[in-house]
Amino acid sequence: MNRFYLIAILLYTPFFAIAQDYGKLSGGIESNSQYYIDDPKTGDFLEDDPFRSNNYLRLNYTYKNWFAHVQLESYEPNSLLNFYPKYQGTDIGTFAVGYRNSKFEVTLGHIYEQYGSGLSLRTWEDRQIGVNNAIRGANVKFRPTKDLEFSALYGRQRDGFEVSDGTIYAFNTEIGLSSLFKFESTGLDFGFSYVGRDEDLDIENPNFESLTNSYSFRLDLTEGNIYSSIEYLIKGEDVYSELGNIIEDRYFDGSALLFNFGYAKSGLGIDATFRRMENMAYFSERDEAANVFNQNYLNFIPALTKQHDYGITNIYVYQAQPRLTFNPLFKAGEIGGQIDIFYNIKKGSTLGGKYGTKLAFNYATWSGLNGDFNIGERTYENTDFFGFGEKYFEEFSLDIRKKWSPKWSSIFSVVNTFYNARFVEDRIGEVNATAVVGEVTRKFGSGKSLRLEMSHLFSDDELSERAKNWAGGTIEYNFNNKLSVFATDIWNYGNPDEDRQVHYYTVGGSFTKGATRVMASYGRQRGGLVCVGGICRFVPENTGFTLNLSTSF
Repeated sequence: MNRFYLIAILLYTPFFAIAQDYGKLSGGIESNSQYYIDDPKTGDFLEDDPFRSNNYLRLNYTYKNWFAHVQLESYEPNSLLNFYPKYQGTDIGTFAVGYRNSKFEVTLGHIYEQYGSGLSLRTWEDRQIGVNNAIRGANVKFRPTKDLEFSALYGRQRDGFEVSDGTIYAFNTEIGLSSLFKFESTGLDFGFSYVGRDEDLDIENPNFESLTNSYSFRLDLTEGNIYSSIEYLIKGEDVYSELGNIIEDRYFDGSALLFNFGYAKSGLGIDATFRRMENMAYFSERDEAANVFNQNYLNFIPALTKQHDYGITNIYVYQAQPRLTFNPLFKAGEIGGQIDIFYNIKKGSTLGGKYGTKLAFNYATWSGLNGDFNIGERTYENTDFFGFGEKYFEEFSLDIRKKWSPKWSSIFSVVNTFYNARFVEDRIGEVNATAVVGEVTRKFGSGKSLRLEMSHLFSDDELSERAKNWAGGTIEYNFNNKLSVFATDIWNYGNPDEDRQVHYYTVGGSFTKGATRVMASYGRQRGGLVCVGGICRFVPENTGFTLNLSTSF
């Protein structure tokens, strides 16, 4: 109980002197529970505790320039399947207290921060994929003018209900150059970041340095309808880790380049991104390099591909490849990019019709780095900076959204994917797949609507448990803006193994009133990746009941 008393004192000490104005208290509750059952198709549930629940209570308090928060978390009797094993029991997850005004801000406790795009540092929370990598320590920001900001951070990263062994030192500055150069219509901003991780290990090699440094340089430019940004990051030498083991006599540095360009005007939008990463996985603890739970990451490295909305189009999902590995395969990082083009066909035209038509095109391609690898010696050299090695992933997609009348609308999507499972998943196989999806919605007024979706995946995959063709469908009915029910199914009917020709169905509904939402469902979960914003969590195949509750106040 000492921890709870200490946190309570820390949170409320600044507010003891409050007289008339007691400030503002807000918060939220979220509960995600599942009861797993045996199923002859998805297998028996062999883990402990068939009932599992992740629960969060967050309280936020503000009084004038003061602010505080505390988040209580409970994983009882255990966390949901394949969440980080250290999420167990009930305890304080995060807490913080701070003060801010127009020029100064200081936070003590758990800190959520991002420098630039996150290539050097991003701490964040996403409960669906089990990520909360806040840094517990101190964060100070100073804004002497509207065009200048400095910030400094010190602490240790959250690791379950504890903190990591590595100590984090970080500094960031943002400089608005438009005023300095007296630009009237051009936006120009410069950013610089430093992030250091200090973790002392029992290593006899005299070349070992406990401190690893990274430096990021950024430039953002906007002019009229055009925007662009470029970021270059250097990561200092660090000892090599393989399958969770430290190789004491192997040291490698790293780098990353991120470039984004876009153009937007009425009816047309273009966004293109290029990224090259070499040995850019950066952890608060070195031996966490092989973890599959997205824990202890200091930097944010999402897969830069289109985020799809349908089950059929999320069977072959790419994950970013920032790590240097020699075993089981040699990979030093990735190079590639994507381009999005959005176009609205005008209303009243032949193709646009009365209400217009919206088109969205995406192309993404990712490859390994081209270099000379010596697997036996655990060395590599001669990486061509703009050279493309083994292709990992390539995808074309087109979405067509059409409103036919005030009551009818439709979506048509086609996705063509090349997926190199050997390098993305460390398993045998290269896959070519094409998904086709059709969706139609009928509105009846007063919030009532019916949505139907049909989908199919053609695949030449013959080696994995998801082999060959799939078919899917969804029906959803909204009684009003508060109550809805749905049924969905995807069926691996083309799998050569008849035992794998499984219907992964789910039936359920949701009810929303004000800030409260309740959702219940029963069904089968296909084993695979659940992704949010390009970051994924593996979910094993299972069958069961699900209950989700969330509310805010």
